[in-house]
Amino acid sequence: MEPAYDVIVVGLGVIGASAVWQLAGRGVRVLGIDAHARGHLLGSSHGRSRIIREAYYEAVEYVPLVQRAFGQWRELEAESGLDLLAMTGCLNIGTPGTHVVDGVIASARTHGLESEVLDAGAMRRRFPAFHLPDDQIGVYQPNAGILNADACVGALLDGAVSRGATIRHGIAATSWRADGDGVAVDTQEGTIRAGKLVVAAGPWSSAVLARLGLPLQAVRQYVTHFEPNDPSRFTAPTCPAFIWDVPEGEVYGIPYIPGHGLKVGGHDPGQPCTPETANRVVSHAEVEIVRAIFERCMPGSATQFLGALTCLYTLTPDRHFVIDIDPAHEQVAVAAGFSGHGFKFGPTIGEVLADLALDGGTRHDIRFLSASRFKA
Repeated sequence: MEPAYDVIVVGLGVIGASAVWQLAGRGVRVLGIDAHARGHLLGSSHGRSRIIREAYYEAVEYVPLVQRAFGQWRELEAESGLDLLAMTGCLNIGTPGTHVVDGVIASARTHGLESEVLDAGAMRRRFPAFHLPDDQIGVYQPNAGILNADACVGALLDGAVSRGATIRHGIAATSWRADGDGVAVDTQEGTIRAGKLVVAAGPWSSAVLARLGLPLQAVRQYVTHFEPNDPSRFTAPTCPAFIWDVPEGEVYGIPYIPGHGLKVGGHDPGQPCTPETANRVVSHAEVEIVRAIFERCMPGSATQFLGALTCLYTLTPDRHFVIDIDPAHEQVAVAAGFSGHGFKFGPTIGEVLADLALDGGTRHDIRFLSASRFKA
């Protein structure tokens, strides 16, 4: 019997939604399923905003992927009629020799990207919201901005349906297996068959992809929103998006948005958890830790607490993604371990997953993201 679908996508966060959008755009019969309600707050794709930046300090290999993503977010804007991406510029701030600044400089040089190195004095004059120690510098890149995260995921899902996809929330994939040349996905409503499978399960990946033995660890993180004493001081372009290496670790922020305030958070190691065991409440003590950092570094930025959200990162040991074909099942493509910096790449990772599912390979260079790097 012919399978009901050409491809099933498990997981409808930004990566899975992007895969469904891309696959539907190629005219294939695609089903996207997710165990939770649309817009849920349990994974990694919720919230008002995410940073997107071209000169990528984490590794120079990401730059062609994020450059492609910029164009695809604009394509989605045109298709949906929504404003999804606002350009704000981005600052990487830290002491020379730290990865936050050296990495972005290397990325800009490798790919010939526009950027500017500013010493502490120049930073204070040009971006007065930031109070740097004299031994720190800022690296400014203009080709960066913020994505409206919730609207992006919604636009991908709605766009996928408009392109002919089937989307179902509240349907959990309890297991999956090879079924001849195709796959069978078991759900609480029965078994669904397809020719190919894409697994983009976010923080549930370690369980869903257990048979692959990938070193994936979900950790709890949180972000806070503050109303500053003078919003104009913390609004782009006076205050770009930023990533800052401070004594407490790496922190980041998104410029003031009316109704949402200044969003700030950290990339500390996080609290290991599962989606089921994660503490979803942000404590007063946690808020005060963040407030103290930002009142020191950006005086007046954290005057009034507006709210906080938890989110989950799925970490790999090297903090790089895993995007590959299951070595035991060539009809299964997997994407996991986005380590807190995957959202911005959504449409391009979706394109890669569509390539892998339909063609078994992709023109994008993702060799550095292969699952094989974790094999002994």
